[in-house]
Amino acid sequence: MNELDEQLRMLIPRLRRFAVSLTRNPSNADDLVQACLERALSKWNDKRADGDLRAWLFSILYRQFLDSHRRSRRYARMLEFFTGRDDAHPSAERSVIAQSSLEAFDQLTTEQRALLLWVSVEGLSYQQVADILHVPTGTVMSRISRARQALRQLSDGEITRPALRILK
Repeated sequence: MNELDEQLRMLIPRLRRFAVSLTRNPSNADDLVQACLERALSKWNDKRADGDLRAWLFSILYRQFLDSHRRSRRYARMLEFFTGRDDAHPSAERSVIAQSSLEAFDQLTTEQRALLLWVSVEGLSYQQVADILHVPTGTVMSRISRARQALRQLSDGEITRPALRILK
C-alpha cells in the first residue's frame, strides 16, 4: 500500500492544479480533489490493472466536476422557481469587472480548458485523453485544434468569445 500512497501523493498537486483551473476557486478545488480521491479509493477494484493511474484519476476528477456543476445548475433553477428571483442577468458593473479580469484562457469553454490542460500542462497523450472522455483519438485531436485556435483568436483580440459548434 505504500507504493499506492506514494503514487497518489505525487499526483495530488497535478489534480489540484487541474481542479483549480476548472473551479477557479482553491477551496472548491480542494473539495473536488478530495471527492475524486475518495471515489478512486472506493472504486479501486474497478480500475483496470493495465490502465494509467493518472488518466484514471483525471477522468474521475473531471466527471466529479461535471456532476457537481450540473447539480448546482439544477439547484439554481429550483431556487429561482421557488423564490421567483432571476439572478441569471448580472449587473452591468459586475459584467465589466468580470470581463476585465478574465484572461483569454479563462474565456474558453470548460472542455477546451480541460483538453489544453491535460495535453499541454499534464503531458497526457491524445490517446489517454481519448480514454478519459470515452471518444476516438481523432475527436480529441480536432477538439484540441479548435481549442488552440480559439485561444489564439482570444489572445489576439480577434474574437471576444469562442464560437460554439452547432450540431444537427
